[in-house]
Amino acid sequence: MGNICGKESADPFAQPGRRLDTAPPPIPASVAVPASASIAPLSTRPTAKARAQAASGTGGKLSSQLAAQKRQTHNTALKEASSVQRRQREVDANVDALNHN
Repeated sequence: MGNICGKESADPFAQPGRRLDTAPPPIPASVAVPASASIAPLSTRPTAKARAQAASGTGGKLSSQLAAQKRQTHNTALKEASSVQRRQREVDANVDALNHN
């Protein structure tokens, strides 16, 4: 079986090999990696702290909508909790009135 995505090549063991203590053959210029594709030096890369600050910043429309929804949900929960407590106090007052305390 052969490679279905490439061209058929000759036996790789037909070429002479090299000794392990010798340098590998130079890479032809047509195969060399262009300078623009190189990895940026560590000094220009953002640190973990800078990335965290950038990620926590204002994200845009969706993040602002999510923040507004969270505030609305929090406010609604507080209003519901206070109304439940108020109703509980009213019930307690009614029980005390019925018991003549």
